[in-house]
Amino acid sequence: MEKKEYSLELDGKNIVVEFSRLAEQANGSVLVKMDQTIVLATAVMGQQDRLEIDYMPLSVEYEEKYYAAGKIYGSRFVRRESRPSENAILTGRLIDRTLRPLFNQKLRRDIQVVVTCLSIDEKNDPDIIGILAASLSLLNSDISWGGPVAGVRVGWNQEKGFLINPQYSDREGLSLEIVASGTETKINMIETQAKEVSEDIIEQGLALAQEKIKKLVDFQNQIAKEMAKEKKEMQFVSIDSKLEEYVKHFLSDKLETAVYAGNKKSMNLSLSALDDLLYKELLSNSFTDRDFKIAKMIVEEEIDKLVHKNILDSDKRPDGRKLDEVRTLDIMIDVLPRAHGSALFMRGTTQALSVITLGSTGDVLTIQGMEVTGTKRFMHHYNFPPFCSGETGRLGSPGRREIGHGALAEKALIPMIPEKEVFPYTIRAVTEILSSNGSTSMASACATSLSLMAAGVPIKEPVAGIAMGLMSDETRYKILTDIQGPEDHFGDMDCKVAGTKNGITAMQMDVKISGVTPKIIREVMEQSKKARLEILEKMKAVISEPRKEMSSFAPRITTMEIDPSKIGGVIGAGGKTINQIIADTGVAIDIEDTGLVYITSPDEESSLKAKKIIEEIVREYKVGDIIDGKVSQIKEFGAIIDINPWQDGLLHISEMANYRVNKVEDVVKIDDVLKLKITKIENGRLGLSLKAMQPGYEEKPSYPKPRFDRRTPRR
Repeated sequence: MEKKEYSLELDGKNIVVEFSRLAEQANGSVLVKMDQTIVLATAVMGQQDRLEIDYMPLSVEYEEKYYAAGKIYGSRFVRRESRPSENAILTGRLIDRTLRPLFNQKLRRDIQVVVTCLSIDEKNDPDIIGILAASLSLLNSDISWGGPVAGVRVGWNQEKGFLINPQYSDREGLSLEIVASGTETKINMIETQAKEVSEDIIEQGLALAQEKIKKLVDFQNQIAKEMAKEKKEMQFVSIDSKLEEYVKHFLSDKLETAVYAGNKKSMNLSLSALDDLLYKELLSNSFTDRDFKIAKMIVEEEIDKLVHKNILDSDKRPDGRKLDEVRTLDIMIDVLPRAHGSALFMRGTTQALSVITLGSTGDVLTIQGMEVTGTKRFMHHYNFPPFCSGETGRLGSPGRREIGHGALAEKALIPMIPEKEVFPYTIRAVTEILSSNGSTSMASACATSLSLMAAGVPIKEPVAGIAMGLMSDETRYKILTDIQGPEDHFGDMDCKVAGTKNGITAMQMDVKISGVTPKIIREVMEQSKKARLEILEKMKAVISEPRKEMSSFAPRITTMEIDPSKIGGVIGAGGKTINQIIADTGVAIDIEDTGLVYITSPDEESSLKAKKIIEEIVREYKVGDIIDGKVSQIKEFGAIIDINPWQDGLLHISEMANYRVNKVEDVVKIDDVLKLKITKIENGRLGLSLKAMQPGYEEKPSYPKPRFDRRTPRR
C-alpha cells in the first residue's frame, strides 16, 4: 500500500503524518502518530444539500477503542465498547469546538468528522494529535472550510516552568494545564485547569501555545501544497432579495422593542409574538411556508446585527447593564432539610441548586477507560432539564452538554477539595439548573462551592465563576461581563473563568468567529477577575468558611490503623468475619493495603462498636495478660476457650487446678465463663491457665533446657 509521510519535531516530540489508502471511501483521511499513540481521522460529506433545515449539520466524534491500550473491559456478558466514556465525550468536544467556528454556518450538507484512537502508549495524550488529525482530514478532502487549525497542551509549575505537550507522567504535580487551539494568528478554543494560578502566568502560557500552533499550521500548509484536493462547490442557503427586503421592513419598528423587553422571558414572548405576526403577514403577501423558514434566518441575522451595533456604538446591553456589571445575586444555603449540604445560587434569572452527598471511602467512582483507570472521590454532576429554559424535551441520561458543563465546574473545584487524609469522605455534588439565562456552568461552580461549605467539607478556598462575552466587528470590540440571553446566543465569544481570591482554577473559551487575539484574552481575564472577587464577597456574606460540624444526617467516618498482617483476620475466610461485623453493627468498612481502616456509620455508637470489635480481632496478646473466655469445647486434654468470636485458646488439663485433674468435666463445663491468664503464645495460638488465677499460685521459674555437645559423650 502506497504511503506519503510527513514529519515535524515539536519540542523534542516527533509528529508523523501518514496519508494512504486507509479509509479510502471517506472524503478525507489521515493517520497521525506521536511515538506509539496513533489516531485515524476521517471526514465524510453527504451527497445532498438539506436546504429545508435551519442549522449547519456538522457532527464531530471521538472514538475510544480499548484494544488501543491492550485492555478488555466491560461486564462478563458484554466485552465491547458501548456508550462513550466521559473522557471520550470531553475529547470529542475539544475537537468539535476547534473545528465548528471555521465552517460557513449557512452550510446545509451533512459533514461528519470521526477521530479514532487506534493505539495509545500511555505517555502521549491522543487529544492533541486528534485535533491535528481532524484538521488534516478536512485539508485532504474536497470539503470547504476555513482551516487549517491545530492544538497544543501547555503545562506549568514553579519548578519545571512551561512544558509543551507534557506526557502523562510529566502532568502529575503541574499547577497549570492549558489545551489551546486555533489558527496561525488566533486562538479559538481554550480548556484550562489550574491551582490558583495568576492571570499573568496563563497569559504567558497562551502566548507560548499560539507560537506552537503557528508552527503546526505552517506544517499543514506545506502538506496542503502537495496533498490538498480541489474543494467541492456546495449550495448554501440563498435568500431572495424581495423576501429579505420585506422582512427587514417588517422588523424595522418592532425588533428592538422585542429584543430589549427587559428579561429573557419577556423577550422570548415578544419574539414569539413577532414570529406569529410575521408568519401571517408573509402568507397574506403570497409567500410560502418555506419562505417563513428563511425569514426566521433573516430575523436571527437582524437580531445579531442589532445587538452588536448597540453594544459597539453605545454600550447598550439588552437588560440595560454596564459592560462590566454583574447581575443581581441571591444566595441561600440549607434549602433542603435532609441533604448533607445544599445551596441555591441565583444570578439574574439563572438559578443553580447544588446538593452535596457524603459517602464512605468505598463509594468512590471506579474509572475504567482507554486512557484513565483508577478511582474518583469527588464528583460533580450537572443536570439541565428542559423546563429550565421554558421548553419541553427529553429527560434521561446526560448528553454531551451536561457532561461538558459538569466537568468544567468539577475542574474548577477539584484543587480546593481536601485530601483524603484530611477528609476521608467520598463527595458527590449534583447541580440542578432550575432556570437558565446564561452561564449555568459558572453558577454551578458557585452553588457547589457554597453547598460544600454548608456540608462542612473543609475546602481550601471558596470558588466563584463568571462567563465573559465579546462583541466585535472588523475594527472594534467590546468585552461583556456576565453574558445572558442574546449576548450569549449572538455574541462572538463565551469565555468562562472560575477561581478563588488567589487565582484561576479553570477556564474555558469557545468562539463563533475565527478566533481572538492574546490581547483580547488578557483583557477578558482582567475584567473577569473583578467580577469574580465581587461574587466571592457576596458568597462570603452568606457563609464565610466551611462549617465545623457536619449535618446530623451525614455519615460518620472513624479511622484506625492495624498491622497489615492482621488484615486477613479482620476480613476472614471468604469475607465471613468482616461481613459479620457489618451485619452486627450496620456500618460500612473499607480497608486499605497499608492497614488503614475506614468505618462509616450513621451514628457514632455503631462506629465505636465496630471499632472495638476490630480492636479485639487484631489485639496483640502478651504472656501474662488476663482475659475472659467462654468454654466452647471439651477435649480429653483440656478445653477450648472462646475469647471472642475470632480468637480462641487452649486451657490444658494441667492448667486447670493446683492439683491433679483426672477429668476435664470435673473442673469446667460447656458455656462456663472463666477469668484466665495467658501463659504462652506459639504461632498465634494462646495457652491459657485457670490455676494461675487461684489464690496462693506461685509461678515456677522456667529455665532454659541444657544443650549438649554431641561431640562430648554423656557420663
